[in-house]
Amino acid sequence: MTYCVAIKLDEGLVFLSDTRTNAGMDNIAKFKKMFSWEIPGDRCITMMTAGNLAITQAVISLLQENIDRPDNGLETILSAPSMFRIVELVGDAMQVVQNRYGPGLSQSGESTASSILVGGQRSGGEHRLFHVYSAGNFIEATTETPYFQIGEHKYGKPILDRIIAPDTPLNVCVTAALLSMDSTLRSNLSVGMPLDLTVLETDKLVFSQNRRIEEFDPDFQRLSQEWSGALRKAFDEMIHLTV
Repeated sequence: MTYCVAIKLDEGLVFLSDTRTNAGMDNIAKFKKMFSWEIPGDRCITMMTAGNLAITQAVISLLQENIDRPDNGLETILSAPSMFRIVELVGDAMQVVQNRYGPGLSQSGESTASSILVGGQRSGGEHRLFHVYSAGNFIEATTETPYFQIGEHKYGKPILDRIIAPDTPLNVCVTAALLSMDSTLRSNLSVGMPLDLTVLETDKLVFSQNRRIEEFDPDFQRLSQEWSGALRKAFDEMIHLTV
């Protein structure tokens, strides 16, 4: 399983993913689920994946192969003129991979369900965030729905619903995303460290953060511990309301 969350704010975009893949209690591994491309001053793109690992890896590899072979004359996510066209290319790649491997996987009883979150900004355009589905179709984040989650999302959703709005400051959003992940880590063993965090400020066209948070990162451990203490204190204060 996995947990990825992407949030669109007036001030920018925040992406956070775990790295655990679980194919059974005795088959747990770590795989990168966040992928970023940056041409400073021109475009920044981040994608996060969930679902059938073979499908999503093939989609990312196909997109990267097209970038690495400029001689083939194909349009790529690094040459496309807009974020909308970029997400169309991701959807097209999803369709190609699903059509190639989907029938065989389905015959073997394997699910090919896959999702990719795609966000970023192109010079001259707005920062945008999309959710691509298995069929290659997609939806876009709006002011009413400013964030997307894929994977094991239910444990981390409540704090996002209470905190996130388009005008939420970027640093507050990063904290909310990390606490959303912390709640998921505590409640589901199929989600695990390390984490990947990427932050893109509006119109900067360069990532302000693009880093890995390791298992014993002191800042994340302190955040988790203080959040647990704050929840316990709030709970204790609520007791008198129910007795």
